[in-house]
Amino acid sequence: MTSFEELGLSAATLKAIAELGYEEPTPIQARTIRRMLDGADVIAQAQTGTGKTAAFALPIIERLDTRSHHPQALVLTPTRELAVQVAEAFQAYGKYHQIAILPVYGGQPIERQLRALSRGVQVVVGTPGRLLDHIRRGTLALDQVRTVVLDEADEMLDMGFIEDIEAILQETPSERQTALFSATMPQPIVDLARRYLRDPERIIVQTEQMTVPQIRQVYYEVGGRDKFEVLARVLDYESPSSAIIFCRTKSEVDALGQRLTARAFPAETLHGDMTQVQRDRVMARFRSGQAELLVATDVAARGLDVEHVSHVINYDIPLDPEIYVHRIGRTGRAGRSGTAITLVTPRERRLLKLIERSTGAPIQRLRVPTIADVIARRRESFKETLRETIAAGGLEPYVSIAEDLGEEYSPTDLAAAAFKLLLGEPPEDAEDLLAEQEPDTTEEEGGRRPRRRREQSFGPERGMTRLYLDVGRNDGVRPADIVGAIANEANIPGRAVGAIELFEHFSFVEVPSNLAERVVRALKRTTIRGRPIAPSLARPRRATGGARSGERR
Repeated sequence: MTSFEELGLSAATLKAIAELGYEEPTPIQARTIRRMLDGADVIAQAQTGTGKTAAFALPIIERLDTRSHHPQALVLTPTRELAVQVAEAFQAYGKYHQIAILPVYGGQPIERQLRALSRGVQVVVGTPGRLLDHIRRGTLALDQVRTVVLDEADEMLDMGFIEDIEAILQETPSERQTALFSATMPQPIVDLARRYLRDPERIIVQTEQMTVPQIRQVYYEVGGRDKFEVLARVLDYESPSSAIIFCRTKSEVDALGQRLTARAFPAETLHGDMTQVQRDRVMARFRSGQAELLVATDVAARGLDVEHVSHVINYDIPLDPEIYVHRIGRTGRAGRSGTAITLVTPRERRLLKLIERSTGAPIQRLRVPTIADVIARRRESFKETLRETIAAGGLEPYVSIAEDLGEEYSPTDLAAAAFKLLLGEPPEDAEDLLAEQEPDTTEEEGGRRPRRRREQSFGPERGMTRLYLDVGRNDGVRPADIVGAIANEANIPGRAVGAIELFEHFSFVEVPSNLAERVVRALKRTTIRGRPIAPSLARPRRATGGARSGERR
């Protein structure tokens, strides 16, 4: 079995693809990378989802001259969505190479593209129409291009781009390297290859459909800014017994772990920068159930064998269908049922469709749960717990209490009072709570701004309510800044502010319960150290969770 190391890739590239969770090259990668590194022209016939983007992107990155700021590689794609996807893949693969990549497509302000081109880029990925526009304007010079890639050539043929492609190829040096990727090879594509490729190597990969476990697969479409709010709402609704949440990078893992902990979700983080002792400690807490959530990168999750994972959540959708299959295989093990949830932004729809085609398994779209949905689900869960408790028996010590009170009150009133003690009083403004604005799940980017959720909160001290603020030590915030903002904006005495806990990316502050709503409204209109505060009522801590230690006032 060929490895990425055996293909001759540099240490910087190997590090980047290892962080993305790539373990071994796919057949199209193993056969194409070597030939392109040698400078050969290539005709690769392979279905979408076989890893062909990495097959041409990796050798291009290896051969770039980072000292030059002129376009050295040009990738033509049929759609703007694919152009963005390919550009993002180049960014991920070239993370440690200090290269500049520019996606060029219609529907985006051309001034932004002009500024990027004037600064200098090494790789241009674009649709034929917009590329020709830049060529005719004189804003894109292709005289130093070494490699041209025609991605999904058959689709570009179907869209009527063949003439545009030929016009673009004629602007590039004749001694360039050309790679053509196509799922099918209709005659016009064969003719195009005959005219513009030099003694190309023909690579044909027969694709076997990837299989996925028989588990429930769903996705939520969200606005990019709302991703965390939707995740928190879904976790409240699903109440997973244990879940692995996948992010693409180590920094995203740390940031998400901190935000979840701030909301009192019992979460642990796992990534490649941790020592073996730290990893063992985290896994021990996850396996024992002390931590219900494990936030991890693909690399850190390799080889994990945890049978009781009820949910896998793709906080960041993977760039490769094989990684998706690898991730969701962590749930539904040993004959158990499992759920795979993916959060998808509008620009990532193409990636989702690619995964569906590659696996042959439909992924159901769901509506983001409302607060009313969460409350209803909790009530049903509580009723089921009661049924299980009654069936388990052992109620004798409590029967005498029920019988004594039964002489004064009806069974229904007794049960309702017990439920009230266990579940807490419903908020007085329940109608307002249920009508609270939901996270943005708009179909298009640039839709509504993220909307904050409110949750019932219980202060750690009688008469006090704990607030969550989306600023922390890394923003230069001090306790005095928080006290000053509350006193000035909410017009309450600074001495009325209770304990303040400062963490790296967020803070907690206690305020009098009767003034909490006034403080939240006031802080939404101001900033601290130039940063929006985004206040909200803090989620009550769980017995197994709790925020990590921070500076306390």
